[in-house]
Amino acid sequence: MIKMENAVASPKPRRNLAHALLVSVRPKQWIKNLLVFAAPVAAGSIADTKILEPALIAFLAFTLAASGVYLFNDVADAERDKSHPKKSGRPIASGEVPIPLAIVIAAVSAAVSLAISFLFATTGLAILIGLYLLLNIAYSHFLKHEPVIDILVVALGFLLRAIAGGVADHVPLSNWFVIVAAFSSLFVVVGKRYAEAELLGEEASAHRASLGKYPLEFLNYARTLSSGVAITAYCLWAFEKGAAAPGGALWIESSILFFVAAILRYALLVDQGHGGAPEDVLISDRFLQVIGAIWAVVLVIGIYLSR
Repeated sequence: MIKMENAVASPKPRRNLAHALLVSVRPKQWIKNLLVFAAPVAAGSIADTKILEPALIAFLAFTLAASGVYLFNDVADAERDKSHPKKSGRPIASGEVPIPLAIVIAAVSAAVSLAISFLFATTGLAILIGLYLLLNIAYSHFLKHEPVIDILVVALGFLLRAIAGGVADHVPLSNWFVIVAAFSSLFVVVGKRYAEAELLGEEASAHRASLGKYPLEFLNYARTLSSGVAITAYCLWAFEKGAAAPGGALWIESSILFFVAAILRYALLVDQGHGGAPEDVLISDRFLQVIGAIWAVVLVIGIYLSR
């Protein structure tokens, strides 16, 4: 008879303060800030150094602002995160980063992001950064508890990044561009809520009050609605862009296929339980990366042939 012993899970080694702080500002989520390059790329002017430099400043400013927001949010959520199967390992929730230190670093990051925007870019970018910070501070303290409002605020964070690229570079933003950015953002955020609700089950409301108020049927409806509007707006943008510049029309209009494929792939991953952390999905799923790369190449070729 073979004697079986229960294996005792060893606790994770405690991170040093520098490593814990780096984890707290969530460098993987900085990938979201690449949205600031969307407007100049769509306008076909990203290769212009006069456009690229302000876009890089906007990227840096949003990276600092977002890092401050993540720290503020983790401080506000520290107690709730302790009951979450994954978030309990965050440095602030686990006690690896002292709360007073996190607040100081968050405030400094926010202030520096505003200063960089105002001094090295445009007043418009500084206003957008300020709005982003105010919205997220309000979100951390009370807006996150209001269903639908919490989704809109997070989606606005994505949209403000996309708009910031145009504001910093003085690149005109088309109506269709804004609609595509807005509803694509909403689609991703609703998918995140769906994945969280599936993961936590009956414990969802204990982690976040608003999360327990979302029936899965409603979240599925919201995903369908947001993806449908995003795809429709993208099609209209592509046809409008192609009609104005026939040289690249075929390429731009062909990009619709890959845009829709990316939406479908992401929807599948959410249904499989992988949408709780969108940045992890983008980094880890090779098929989504390939589809996204093909979409970007086809679109850029079309845009630059249209010039």
